[in-house]
Amino acid sequence: MSALFNFQSLLLVILLMICTCTYIRAVAPRLIDRNKEGFLGLFWMSARIGERLSPYVALACIAMAVTILSQ
Repeated sequence: MSALFNFQSLLLVILLMICTCTYIRAVAPRLIDRNKEGFLGLFWMSARIGERLSPYVALACIAMAVTILSQ
């Protein structure tokens, strides 16, 4: 089933995007920071969400891991 139609898969894709963009911005900030507008601005926004809300993102990742492992 596609990630668009399954809510749990959609949340997983969003969490992975946030975590990946945050990591890339920590390693190579110029890659993310040069595209702040347009479609690629979604990656910049995801990195900002990951930086500012990192405890909540971490808790969401743990909760998602527990739900996937329990299935």
